[in-house]
Amino acid sequence: MKKAYVFPGQGAQFPGMGKDLFDQSEIARILFKKADEILGFGITEIMFNGTEEDLRQTKVTQPAIFLHSVILAKVMGDGFQPDMVAGHSLGEFSALTAAGALSFEDGLILVSKRALAMQKACELNPSTMAAILGVENEVVEKVCQEIDEVVVPANYNTVGQIVISGSHQGIDLAIARLQELGAKRALKLSVGGAFHSPLMEPARAELAKAIEDAPIVPPVCPIYQNVDAMPASDPTTIRKNLVAQLTSPVRWTQTAQNMIADGATQFTEVGPGNVLQGLIKKVDRSIETLSASQS
Repeated sequence: MKKAYVFPGQGAQFPGMGKDLFDQSEIARILFKKADEILGFGITEIMFNGTEEDLRQTKVTQPAIFLHSVILAKVMGDGFQPDMVAGHSLGEFSALTAAGALSFEDGLILVSKRALAMQKACELNPSTMAAILGVENEVVEKVCQEIDEVVVPANYNTVGQIVISGSHQGIDLAIARLQELGAKRALKLSVGGAFHSPLMEPARAELAKAIEDAPIVPPVCPIYQNVDAMPASDPTTIRKNLVAQLTSPVRWTQTAQNMIADGATQFTEVGPGNVLQGLIKKVDRSIETLSASQS
């Protein structure tokens, strides 16, 4: 049996996240306190006692999910022995850190820089995303290509579920067309901008140097990266894919399919929520899925 560990992305945050880890583990307490020092503000106070609105702050959301995921993996100790890892969008940084390719400090710094760069890009280009259910990927791709606005597939989440990303007008046009073509649902998401689209180019350019300068070493096992859904262990490949990630789609369906094809029979979600377990089950009902807190 091959074990895969997967790490959630933005949207998995919840008030009180990580408090149980802090209360139960000395390792967790040390890392949470270190995180406050690295970031220069009390993110742990916001995670443990803040509101949903507090957790939606750009400088908080991504580091909070990263911290919950990575610290949970550290607390698991010998229980964290993956044959392969992957992370959804932001979760790719958590996966790399948990698998030893990035240090805790370097991973957190990169995630913080990523969050702030994405916020700036969102302010430069007001934009949004929409979830499309019940339409073939090829149909969604064709509709996006035919619209004379920025609108692209952004997240291939699971079979029959894809998220598109682009300008407000581009998203409106795509929703209308996809509804005509029989989409079961086509709804705008409450997000700050067009993530994983060409409109994130300013963030990609800003983050590229930080990624190039970060000390990345081979992880303990292959990481299946968002950009191509393929396993990587070489730091040069990992860097290149991380840089491309901000303006490229998250190929999560393909990632899950490739991990299963390569022998994964058990997927454990490490971090807040259980969204990835649900997405993987829709790819293959026979696969065992777990939460790290229950495994």
